[in-house]
Amino acid sequence: MHGSGWFVYMRDSSDEKSQVTWGLLKRVMSYARPYGLQIALMLVAILITTGLGLLTPLILRQLIDHALPGKDVQQLNLLALGLLLIPILSGAVRVFERYFNAAIGEGVIYDLRVSLYAHMQRMSMRFFTHTQTGELMSRLNNDVIDAQRAISSTIVDIVTNTITVVATLAMMLTLEWRLTALGVAVLPLFIFVARRLGGRLRDISRRQMEINAQMNAMMNETLNIGGVLLVKLFGRSREEVARFGERAAGVRDKGVERAVLGVTFFMLIGLLSAVGTALVYWVGGHLVLQEVFTIGTIVAFGAYLAQLYGPLQGLTNAPVAFAASMVSFERVFEVVDLPVEIGEKPGAAALDAVRGELVFDRVTFDYEIGDTPLLSDVKRYHSGQIEAALSGHAPHKPNGKPGGDIEKANSQAREKALDDVSFTIEPGQLVALVGPSGAGKTTITYLIPRLYDPTEGSIYLDGRDLRDVTLDSLAAQIGMVTQETHLFHDTFRTNLLYARLGATPEEIEAACKAANIHDFIVDLPDGYDTIVGERGYRLSGGEKQRVAIARVILKNPRILVLDEATSHLDSQAEALIQEALGRVMEGRTSIVIAHRLSTILAADLILVMDRGRIVEQGTHESLLAAGGLYAQLYETQFSREREAVQ
Repeated sequence: MHGSGWFVYMRDSSDEKSQVTWGLLKRVMSYARPYGLQIALMLVAILITTGLGLLTPLILRQLIDHALPGKDVQQLNLLALGLLLIPILSGAVRVFERYFNAAIGEGVIYDLRVSLYAHMQRMSMRFFTHTQTGELMSRLNNDVIDAQRAISSTIVDIVTNTITVVATLAMMLTLEWRLTALGVAVLPLFIFVARRLGGRLRDISRRQMEINAQMNAMMNETLNIGGVLLVKLFGRSREEVARFGERAAGVRDKGVERAVLGVTFFMLIGLLSAVGTALVYWVGGHLVLQEVFTIGTIVAFGAYLAQLYGPLQGLTNAPVAFAASMVSFERVFEVVDLPVEIGEKPGAAALDAVRGELVFDRVTFDYEIGDTPLLSDVKRYHSGQIEAALSGHAPHKPNGKPGGDIEKANSQAREKALDDVSFTIEPGQLVALVGPSGAGKTTITYLIPRLYDPTEGSIYLDGRDLRDVTLDSLAAQIGMVTQETHLFHDTFRTNLLYARLGATPEEIEAACKAANIHDFIVDLPDGYDTIVGERGYRLSGGEKQRVAIARVILKNPRILVLDEATSHLDSQAEALIQEALGRVMEGRTSIVIAHRLSTILAADLILVMDRGRIVEQGTHESLLAAGGLYAQLYETQFSREREAVQ
């Protein structure tokens, strides 16, 4: 079995071979190590049930050879009682065995899920922008459960079957060695069938996991609020149903293929068992006729043979089941083994009493660095690439048609998101980031809380490199209000407490009053216990943004980073937000992606960005006098506000 089963190969969809190595096996078993006591008790239970199972054929032999021919009523009664007590005792022990088995299996699921989720939480934004949510859900659910079966089911079955086979063979040899040899003569045929069909079952198992991941990915894309809204607005429900049908059909077809191949496999194994049984009874019958041994012996031997072939069949199939479980472990470990891009250095210092001086020193950043797929591609059914979300075709490159040159002239497309950016923000300053869309303003705001790290250069807070401080202490000092406010499908209170878990109701209300959202919340039937809806879709844009501002006020950070996206709001909502922002920025170092002229005029420093570089910096008056890009933006983007101010 060692050479034929334990080291098996699995061919994935790209025809690359993945070997189940000792290293992988040791790592898998490490998840079972914390449950050593339960495993030991379960093994004791297995030994007891195996031993009880071996008594039944001996009782049958005694019954046929002695009790019945000798008309021994007392012995008959005792043997009949034994036949009743054995399954009762065996059943009771199996209940305990199942308890320990379930405790181990569910414990492994817990450990795997928590370690996987914890690792995902440590991953950088790059990981999540390059990985589909549906694929992550597949790893956390389907793959974790399949991997758990390797420990709680497959390995347990292997141990149980091995003990049963060894014990049964020992009993058979004590009864009649010639019949034992006949019974195991079919073993090479078992191995032959397992090798021929087992490989195909492994391939189907891996492909079925991939197709399930594809289907999960599509469901996550189209059944969240944003996806549903997009589908309805463009009237694509029919196309999405058809697209989902293709993926569901793939799952169905592979399920059917796996079921048919599986039943064929077990049918052939069962046929081989029947051949072995027929041989034993045929030869054994002749030996009984020749009075070599008794009828009771051959009946007992037949019972042992039935007990032998079941576990033997399980052991023959074990490499297939084990390898299928290893596929799931590989997929789980693939995530766990991904390097943490944004990590803490050993001995990182915790920030305390931050003044708020922020320095960018020759910072360059490239989103494409290390931009290879982080996980195995979710290969879409009947499509080539993960990028082709709808059509299934790879994105085409510009073809040089008319209009291309004009687009290129106005484009912010470039190789580096930021290129040699340097500036200094003094404590308490309000800094406005201004520039065309795509110039790199949002990238700067992502680098400050270390959602990404610079490709080159360094960022300093109060003279400390951000990579030298703890992530939690850095997060505590920075508050962000993004253009898209994310709210959990929970109450206002829970969403606000996310900023500071220990905040009192009075502090929550004070923050909401400062953000001009308190009156709106208390007018709702359930007040602060009102459910905001999936991603806050029950609220308007202005209401969500004011909740986000209240959340930042409650956090009370030293540095404020915000995207002042108010163009889609009505004048009343915008006025409420501007008033709230005025309060929250007071006394804090604030970096604002400015969309309003009033913010720019109030800024202590304006950074003008173009194509990933800071092309100008200064005050409003000095930049206007320079007549550069800022002056152009002032004349175009802020013309209507400028006229209102004048």
